[in-house]
Amino acid sequence: MLFSEIAYGPIHSRRLGVSLGMEIMPLTHKLCTFDCVYCECGWNTPVSHPVLPTRQEIYAALETKLQDEARKGIRPDVITFSGNGEPTLHPDFPDIIQDTIGLRDRYCPQAKVSVLSNSTQLGRSEVVKALMLCDNRILKLDAATDEMMRRIDQPVYSGLTTTTIIHWLQQFNGDFTLQTCFLRGEHNGLLIDNTTPEELEAWYQAVDLLHPKQIMIYVIDRKTPEEKLEKIPREKMEQIAAPLREKGFDTIISC
Repeated sequence: MLFSEIAYGPIHSRRLGVSLGMEIMPLTHKLCTFDCVYCECGWNTPVSHPVLPTRQEIYAALETKLQDEARKGIRPDVITFSGNGEPTLHPDFPDIIQDTIGLRDRYCPQAKVSVLSNSTQLGRSEVVKALMLCDNRILKLDAATDEMMRRIDQPVYSGLTTTTIIHWLQQFNGDFTLQTCFLRGEHNGLLIDNTTPEELEAWYQAVDLLHPKQIMIYVIDRKTPEEKLEKIPREKMEQIAAPLREKGFDTIISC
């Protein structure tokens, strides 16, 4: 499922409310630093020279969308950057965030600016500074062990480790939402399960270290590129959330 418009929706998000989506990756294929087995956008498409919407095109599309929705009497709860890959890969990402905040303040000042990121670009200071300007930084950590992270997320950077990602996440001093997809299954003959006691223990330790202001845990909800995956039952998700809530973490489950 690819998004073919720069500004789309609003849609009702399971986690964010009435969300106006922003797509700043290519509109015809997925471009990401992960190739997650559960991604609703499918697998990455190798393209030698991917074409991204320009900063000017993104500004114009968002302004037009906000004007149109205002005429309809619709005010989004949130303007959300996600879509066909990793939004922080856009070379003009910091400027795009500044533009978005300006347009938000003009047309719908009550809306939050949110970015869903896979955390792989947090080693770039300009990306971190831009994210700190946003209202919601929703940052991924699907596993806290290297082997399971590689099986689930399939990073394009071979040397990326969970230790590095966790270190980068510490820059926010807990002022972010940690997002994790829990799933089981198989891919390329390898077992995928980040709900085992060993995997959960490593993940809980990471949560304790990062102490995020909010935790979103969720399950696969749409067709996935790897067909041998299964949705985690609600009962299991409640069991995963229970120790977090006992410690006082604001924990949201999306099933």
